[in-house]
Amino acid sequence: MAPDRQPAPARGVRHGPRPWLVIIVVGLLLWLLTVAVTFSTRNAVLIPTLVLLGSFLVPVTFVAWAFDRAGPDGVLTPQRLMAAFLAGGTLGVLGASVLESSLLRPSPWMWLGVGLIEEGVKIAALWLMAARLRPHRPRDGMVLGAAVGFGFAALESSGYALTALLTVKGLSLTDLVQTEILRGLLAPFGHGLWTAIAGGVLFAASARSGRLRLTGSVVAAWLGLSVLHALWDAMHAVAAALALLFTGTDWQWHLLETGYVPRPTSAQVGFITGLQWGGWLVVSLFALGWLRALARRTRPLDAAAGVSIAPSWPGWGER
Repeated sequence: MAPDRQPAPARGVRHGPRPWLVIIVVGLLLWLLTVAVTFSTRNAVLIPTLVLLGSFLVPVTFVAWAFDRAGPDGVLTPQRLMAAFLAGGTLGVLGASVLESSLLRPSPWMWLGVGLIEEGVKIAALWLMAARLRPHRPRDGMVLGAAVGFGFAALESSGYALTALLTVKGLSLTDLVQTEILRGLLAPFGHGLWTAIAGGVLFAASARSGRLRLTGSVVAAWLGLSVLHALWDAMHAVAAALALLFTGTDWQWHLLETGYVPRPTSAQVGFITGLQWGGWLVVSLFALGWLRALARRTRPLDAAAGVSIAPSWPGWGER
């Protein structure tokens, strides 16, 4: 008699820990080990390892999470997401650097200019990554957009980490680690989230025609995301201005009138920090709500294309 054969597992059935969970646990342990060894040995050769692990860990984890929970019926592949993360993110960073250095000058509108440029180049990179993708399912657009945005965020965080490392007193490993922790905590609510929204809007606008189109909804999403981006970047300056407005002392106002920016008091520093984090929270909640509403509104397009409806971001889908 032929030996009994076990039935093949159904498509989409998971066995063992999810990939994103393995990535975050193993990656965090490796990063902590790298921090400990780097601080104990003061070996500068380990700095690139420390920078890359700290800057890429959270972005890679969230891309894996989005892909893992996007449903088995999508047309995205790990190879395409990897290309979007690396190539799309790199093109975005390079394009933003060229345009910002050429077009922007210090002014009250600089934050909005940064938002318009960076959100624009990420949408352009997303468009390039999706050029041959068929069909254009909104849920796939959100996941692909997240990959491009998180690639941008990872590379940008690497630059900020290296900048924090270099101080007038020499190399500061403490500043580097603090920068990576802060940007790692904030990473899920920045570039990846914003470009996921852009991807969903872009693919929803192209779902019926079968080709990518620059519609009014795409332009409106670009402008809205640029405003969110500008508010996020300017939040510290806004918080400092509000702190000075409500708690400023006579000597601070005098310095300001003479053209000097006064240093905040210790009490004002806490006030500024609270306002800044509160502002970031408001921007994040608004963006998450936008993404949730977009996922609900485009659910019929995903269902018509045969995509299994499964949440792939905090707040996606029904609870």
